[in-house]
Amino acid sequence: MNRVIMGTAGHIDHGKTALVRALTGVDTDRLPEEKARGITIDLGFAELADLGDLQVGVVDVPGHEDFVRTMVAGASGMDLVLLVVAADEGLMPQTREHFDIIRLLDVPEMVVALTKIDAVDPEWAELVSDDVRALLADTSYAEAPILATSARVGTGMEELRREIRAAALRARPRTSDDLTRLPVDRVFTVPGRGTVVTGTLWSGSLRTGATVRMLPEGKTARIRSLQVHGRDVDAAWAGERTAVALAGVDRQEIQRGAVLVSVAGWEPTWMLTTLVRVLATAKPLEHGQRVRVHLGTAEVLARCAVLEGSAVPPGASGWVQLRLESPTVSRARDRVVLRSYSPLSTLGGGLVAEPRPAKRRRVNRAQDLSLRAVLDGTPEEAALAVLEMAGWSGVATESLPALAGISPGDVGGCASVLQAKGGLVGKGLAFSPDVVAEASALVLSALERGHREEPLRPAVALERVRGALPEWAARELADLVVTLLQAEGALELAEGGARRPGFQPCPTADQERAADALTELFARSGLAAPFLDDLPLELRGREDLGQLLHFLERRGVLRTVDAGLFIASEALDRAARAVTERLGGRSDLGPADFREVLDVSRKHLMPLLAHLDGLGVTVRRGPARDVPPATPGGAPGNQTGAPGV
Repeated sequence: MNRVIMGTAGHIDHGKTALVRALTGVDTDRLPEEKARGITIDLGFAELADLGDLQVGVVDVPGHEDFVRTMVAGASGMDLVLLVVAADEGLMPQTREHFDIIRLLDVPEMVVALTKIDAVDPEWAELVSDDVRALLADTSYAEAPILATSARVGTGMEELRREIRAAALRARPRTSDDLTRLPVDRVFTVPGRGTVVTGTLWSGSLRTGATVRMLPEGKTARIRSLQVHGRDVDAAWAGERTAVALAGVDRQEIQRGAVLVSVAGWEPTWMLTTLVRVLATAKPLEHGQRVRVHLGTAEVLARCAVLEGSAVPPGASGWVQLRLESPTVSRARDRVVLRSYSPLSTLGGGLVAEPRPAKRRRVNRAQDLSLRAVLDGTPEEAALAVLEMAGWSGVATESLPALAGISPGDVGGCASVLQAKGGLVGKGLAFSPDVVAEASALVLSALERGHREEPLRPAVALERVRGALPEWAARELADLVVTLLQAEGALELAEGGARRPGFQPCPTADQERAADALTELFARSGLAAPFLDDLPLELRGREDLGQLLHFLERRGVLRTVDAGLFIASEALDRAARAVTERLGGRSDLGPADFREVLDVSRKHLMPLLAHLDGLGVTVRRGPARDVPPATPGGAPGNQTGAPGV
């Protein structure tokens, strides 16, 4: 079923509400004040039935100039507008302002009703019709049908219903396979149901029992029940007027302008980067000017930061960043209406290119192209542009639909195209090809520098590799790039770090001489090897001493026994065999027992015994130790498989 929202527009007392009542049988003026004054003050709602496979919800808006704010809230969700012009008065100021707003919101379809036709003669009606046609000329509504009607006597009602049906079928369908968003236009309490919000479901779907969020308040709530045009339903779909009863949120916590959204993918914003078009009849939009921003059902005050020049002239377009005075909810390609702060008048409107931007002072050529790609490009082009502007921070993939103005279903295809172009998607983030290329170059450069500066290390520490990226880069990027380079064969992970494929530690001639000197010294010292602080100055003073010792350890020449103590592997193996041969099978042995076998000082003995414990040659039990008996085929423990041997 095609679900469409039709709204009214036009000057006060031109018969909008009477026309809706004639079409639907519903009097949308529900407030006592509306009844008393005979004018529409708030939004009214009805359903246009008997249109076959079409479901048309009707939003009746006020026509008085004092209620343009309410009119914009209703118009923001329209797929089709019924522009109402009274034949006895013709075009009036609010007719023109409402028409400007409809154009700024880019409502797809229009039908014009020339009302009160029974009150004028045919010649006058023709003159008014010509004025309307002139208003529509040179706009996307130039071919909109104009029908003579009278709600009082029923003239033209069937013809109007036919044209509404034809226009509704032409309107671009909304998609339910999308992020859920319902701008709230009414909030009230119903006994037995609790807090109820109503609005037009712009996109996505709602189901009873589902969890939703109310933004910008940030409240999470559960859907208790749903109604569409007064009927209880289990699910509501994009394009339907929907009432949502919420559990977990109080009436006082929500007001018109809030947005009911799906749990993921949405965040409030304090800034919007927009491509603004100023009406030809308005004054220039100046840098620093305070304006009223209408987005969905919200009205938010903002300061304008003009990003090109110092003002946007009448009839022109330009990039303007709106610095909001309170948060709101937006998505790329949303339309906003801008009105002056005081006195109230419509200035223009715009398209949101960046729903959650960084603060900008100017827009350069590259940024202009990226911003326009978000507004006009394919889903892939829009997503790529968003990633290019995000730079090293990347973009959360769940945020791409809102930031690029694409559907969640498009994200997978965008990810494939992105990766084919050299971008990255992983760990819930996406990065542009340019960032990935630069990050890869930095990682490989850090790898080469690490090998060059520390040629004895079998691999460069991962922390050093990660540190090659700018500090403002997303922390996940380095690991994603390392994984990518590993898959491409540009590096390999080993020895607790990363290295160039096939890299082998290669000491310099000077390091080879130092390694030989250390080997000879430790071989000569046996179990009584010097602690590092006791090494000869020419060795102790070397900056690469640690590297040399670990290099020899990897060669199997030395083993680490304790912090600052290395012992020749051959000496350790002899010690292990001697302990097993002479003390094997004995228990409750103390340090003195072991010193009979191991001729070392206590300073060396205690770390040596701890090392033998680790090998399984000795078993510590409190202050004493046991030595397991030798087993057939060799000594107990792990000395033949000790690290580095």
